[in-house]
Amino acid sequence: MRAWAGGLLAIAAVLSASAQNGERSQLTQAAAALQSGEADKALAILSPLAQPGGEAETYNLKCRVEYSLEQWDQAANDCKQAVKLDGRSSDDHLWLARALGAQASRASFLSAYKLAKRVYAEMEEAVRLDPRSAEALADLGEYYYTAPGVVGGGIDKAEGVAAQMDRIDPIRAHELRGHIAEQKKDYGTAEREYKQTLAASAHPAFQWMTLAGFYRRRESWTEMEAAVRSGQNAAERDKRAAVALYSGAALLIQTKGDPERAAKMLEEYLAASVKSEDAPAFVAHTWLARLKQQSGDAVAAGRERAAALALAHEYKPALDLK
Repeated sequence: MRAWAGGLLAIAAVLSASAQNGERSQLTQAAAALQSGEADKALAILSPLAQPGGEAETYNLKCRVEYSLEQWDQAANDCKQAVKLDGRSSDDHLWLARALGAQASRASFLSAYKLAKRVYAEMEEAVRLDPRSAEALADLGEYYYTAPGVVGGGIDKAEGVAAQMDRIDPIRAHELRGHIAEQKKDYGTAEREYKQTLAASAHPAFQWMTLAGFYRRRESWTEMEAAVRSGQNAAERDKRAAVALYSGAALLIQTKGDPERAAKMLEEYLAASVKSEDAPAFVAHTWLARLKQQSGDAVAAGRERAAALALAHEYKPALDLK
């Protein structure tokens, strides 16, 4: 081989490695933007990368951003592409199941039936690919105890998942058994299962909010608000549990209880250093805008709406606020 040809090959190899490193850096930035609730920033990075020959991770991240924006059809399409590119990823199958599940919850009966069967298949595949994934197991267990048998559901199957989770994530196992007991209308057992998680957890703020959710479903309003307060106090002492503040605020907003506390919890969450795609910052700003609007503070409401749209300019609930 001529010397100049060898040099060209070496230059090509360096450029290829540099391009791969650059794309990896971009995906890392997009993942960080997703967690911090910067949907527009994440999509600005990911959209140019979502081209033929792109990576499965690009489509997975794009799907998750769209999921947080409640753009269910786009999310499902991108998660399908991720699975197509890498069918061996448990996480890709799990997110496809979630996106399809969101579609199913808004579909006609016949379409929902077909989608539910696909959700079931994707969740089972996610667990098959990674039997130790606590997230995949938790989602599969939830599907089993909520779905009818005709689309693969079953309490006995959910109990089997709980037994499997005992060895992987005992706290989630207790939570799953609590939900199963609720399905059986055994509310005493359900409450005991939820309470067992409090002492065992390193971040009990989350478990307080789970218990509060149980009381909400039982319409035990005094107990619900007490659990939310306990969760708030625990989260204020634990920087890693700030997401629990979002969950507690959601419960108060949904039940029209203590709007001042709900607003304070959202403000504390937004000020925290640790955020999550499970609690998008632009959603928190939108909820806060509604609370400010209801209290008669139009200036603060406008400010929070603007903050939401600055992070996610297509987020419809924020756009719909007047």
